[in-house]
Amino acid sequence: MTTDKRIYLSPVYLKDHCHLPDPLNKDVHNPSFMNKKSILFRLGLLAGFAALGACGGKEEKPTPPAEVPVATTRVERGEAVAYDEYPATAQALKVVEVRAMASGYVTGMYFEDGQHVRKGQKLYQIDQQQVQASVDQATANLRVAESNERLAQKDAERYMELDKNEAIAKQVLDNSLARLETAKLQVQAARATVQQSRSGLKYTTVSAPISGTIGISQVQLGALVTSNQTLLNTLSTDDPMAVDFGVDQKEIVRFTKLLAQTKNPLDSTFQLTMPDGSRYPHTGKIELLDRAVDAQTGTIKTRLIFPNPNGMLKAGMTVNIRVKASESGSSLLIPKKALVEQMGEYFVYVVQGDSAIQQKVQTGTTIRDQIVIREGLDEGAEIVTEGIQKLKNGAKVKR
Repeated sequence: MTTDKRIYLSPVYLKDHCHLPDPLNKDVHNPSFMNKKSILFRLGLLAGFAALGACGGKEEKPTPPAEVPVATTRVERGEAVAYDEYPATAQALKVVEVRAMASGYVTGMYFEDGQHVRKGQKLYQIDQQQVQASVDQATANLRVAESNERLAQKDAERYMELDKNEAIAKQVLDNSLARLETAKLQVQAARATVQQSRSGLKYTTVSAPISGTIGISQVQLGALVTSNQTLLNTLSTDDPMAVDFGVDQKEIVRFTKLLAQTKNPLDSTFQLTMPDGSRYPHTGKIELLDRAVDAQTGTIKTRLIFPNPNGMLKAGMTVNIRVKASESGSSLLIPKKALVEQMGEYFVYVVQGDSAIQQKVQTGTTIRDQIVIREGLDEGAEIVTEGIQKLKNGAKVKR
């Protein structure tokens, strides 16, 4: 009895052990075995060869990370001229209210509203008739008092001569001397009244107390005005002009130093921007810091002085003050778009070799599309300006 030595290998066996039977086995090539079992054997053989190819293949290597395309620039040192801006109000250095010092009707006006006037120039005339009548009456009273004084003087002299010869009672002499003293006092009082009435007459003519620009008249011709009450007009100086603005108390030291410095008339530390956004053609100088800090706002009033030869600045005008920043000068500048903000801190990507390394920086003043770097970068360093959104610390970059 012949023993059947044919070997049947399943695909699972071939997959697990990665080897196959000898394909030259005589039983395999024996035609007498071409039956159903032989067909299954051949199919298993083919599956084994396929598994052998899969088992003997090489492992795939990991794909290297892709390079991120970026644009870069070099950190350069440039002239950084930056200004801090403050809202401010223009003010006249001197403002005087022109009030009536005499009562009566306004009979004359000798200026145009908004005109520049000189000190001592005649502005208004108030009716003098009533005041003149008071002057005339006071003058007449003075003359009466002086006449009484002369009469009392003569009586006193006569009684003193009689007293020398003891020809008059002592009481009569004393009475005459008392009347003389009273007459003298009455003369003094009358003279004071005349001076007062004449002053009132002088006050009927209203003159400019200072040189400056006069405003719109508060009264018109024929208006009745009252002494020490009626406001006629307001007069203010206009060249130079003061500009007041509030400074945070943290900056008091800075502005105190500016106040102590000797200023060059052409210095551009203090500039002014008009309400329409245009730049005022003249630069200013710091005049003073107020005596105290406002407890409610935490600011201190600061006053600058600007020349105003053409009258462009008007009292009460709202303007902007531009003060040159303390860090102006030669500084490291980078494009603002190179900055990355994270949790209130700023970073840039510095290119080292073919990698982008995240670097923390300290920023300063913004100047248009650039920003000053105080710390964190060296001049000449290469930083990423475009493609930042796809970067991570240490990422490979392609320039």
